[in-house]
Amino acid sequence: MRCPFCDEQDTKVIDSRLVADGDQVRRRRQCQACEERFTTFESAELVMPKLIKSDGTRVPFDEQKLTSGIQRALEKRPVSVESIEASIHRIQASLRATGERELKSRIVGELVMDELRKLDQVAYVRFASVYRQFQDIEEFSQEIDRMRHDVPEHGNPSLDTDQTDTPALNRLASQSEPAT
Repeated sequence: MRCPFCDEQDTKVIDSRLVADGDQVRRRRQCQACEERFTTFESAELVMPKLIKSDGTRVPFDEQKLTSGIQRALEKRPVSVESIEASIHRIQASLRATGERELKSRIVGELVMDELRKLDQVAYVRFASVYRQFQDIEEFSQEIDRMRHDVPEHGNPSLDTDQTDTPALNRLASQSEPAT
């Protein structure tokens, strides 16, 4: 590691500690030439898959868009920031766990709906109404009836649970074409 003070390459690690719930390593280093000390942080760089939109275009995953969509659905609802962040983290982990370089964007939408359904039913219906483009009150009523009876939204057969652990990925994996 190059010293930020004298640009020398010979530095020594003095101390290493796990931070950020074990997701990062904090290292105290000392330059062998000028003896200045500095701190570095090391974390794994995990690449999110690209998303294939319904029109076929490919776009990079946008965490800000995911966060704003969830926050918009949960606006003025009694859900903690910690719960929201945990849901976002679970969605991202599910997407990474597929191991695919590209995924259909609707998989993200279904994962969001699964998480919102667990967090807050009103937020779930808000999001579903926009995501599924409800046209009238009857579609709202049907969705609420499905929630009351806990019927899966699409009724598609799921894959073995060994491959994925979220209903949306199970549901959609059978419909998704493998990316190349």
